[in-house]
Amino acid sequence: MRETRPADEPALNADTLAFLTRPGLTRLWAAARTRLERNGLQPSGRITLDHLDASEREALSLLLSRRTTGQSATIRLPDLDTHLRASAVGRGLAATLEQLGPPLTDRRAVRDAAAAERAGVWSAARTELETTPLSAQPWTAQWLEETRRGGALARQDPHTATTAVIQAIRTLATLFPGTDPHRNTASWGRGELATAATGSAHGLDDGTLLSRLVLRGIALAHDTEFPLDAPARRALWRTASVTPDEVSSTVLTHGLRPTGGTWREAALRERADHHLETHVTLRELRTLSLEMPPGTRIHVCENPRVVEAAADTGRTAPLVCTSGSATTVVLTLLDTLAAAGCTFAYHGDFDWPGIALANRITQRYDAEPWRMRAADYEYLAIRAQVRDTPTIPLTGPQGEAAWDPELAPTMTAVGIALHEEAALDLLLEDLG
Repeated sequence: MRETRPADEPALNADTLAFLTRPGLTRLWAAARTRLERNGLQPSGRITLDHLDASEREALSLLLSRRTTGQSATIRLPDLDTHLRASAVGRGLAATLEQLGPPLTDRRAVRDAAAAERAGVWSAARTELETTPLSAQPWTAQWLEETRRGGALARQDPHTATTAVIQAIRTLATLFPGTDPHRNTASWGRGELATAATGSAHGLDDGTLLSRLVLRGIALAHDTEFPLDAPARRALWRTASVTPDEVSSTVLTHGLRPTGGTWREAALRERADHHLETHVTLRELRTLSLEMPPGTRIHVCENPRVVEAAADTGRTAPLVCTSGSATTVVLTLLDTLAAAGCTFAYHGDFDWPGIALANRITQRYDAEPWRMRAADYEYLAIRAQVRDTPTIPLTGPQGEAAWDPELAPTMTAVGIALHEEAALDLLLEDLG
């Protein structure tokens, strides 16, 4: 326990204080203070003073009531504490040092309290994690351990660290509500997500502690490297269906004719009438009214070349292009069209990344496969061989096509990748 002078205990008298504060005892009190503060304010152990001068030897001799003659002296703190109590000082070592000032600090207690606070950060984080779907995902334990060892939170005060890690967990739980990180069910603007997580639209800006924690989680969820520059960070946000801003990312469309009455919808209809493609930003999607004629069928493709060919040949069917990735702006457009009652047909590349993307679109929107079955692949493969068209081998980890259990085995058996351009003439026939 820390020994302090009771409020009614008299201060040291002037003579005693003058004796204790003489220069010959300065090093003794400094060494004793350091040892006590390390010992939890308990007078234990010993201190050694070397290279004593004459004034120090004299002062120690008078204080300890024993002659000190050598160049060094070793003092047991329990003996010093007892001697002070029995002398004119009338109090123990800790109380004496408090009188001489400044106040003692129990550094052991401070360290223990700091350790308890740090442990509290991770206890709160683990508790929060267990309340979210993240607890069932294999990458989250590694994320939490890397976060703990990384040091970014250790440099923060406990309140800031706890707030940041809990906000990161809640944000990641929002982005990954299921066990498959490739099947997110919502898309977000980064400012919108930041507002939901922190109350500020800038809470996930580049350079913030929270953005680093969340990006680390996204990278682990998708088994990819942590981004080291701004373009890589934007790309990683998009893999989690988060658009870093609302104007730089667009979705490519052709033939959309919404029935809304503002100039925005009229502009889309006019471009469709002139067979012009349109790049729509997320910001525009916030203001467009995309009501469509009942039962409108939207064709969705993977490659911009399909849109280009549809525009060149005057095709009229509504067409949306993913450009090889279901980014936030793509999903936002498709979500809006789905809410308006549209139905979807999907075509993409016959390779394993193409199958993964097709799974995501077909399952999210109950889209029909558009010339994407095993028979379609076999036909295109045979046609490529007959025409002696150069082909590329099918590589990478195999995936299963959710809409056709025969497609993946057929692709594996034939062993070639067929990109969307291989079926371009067939797709254009379907676009009217």
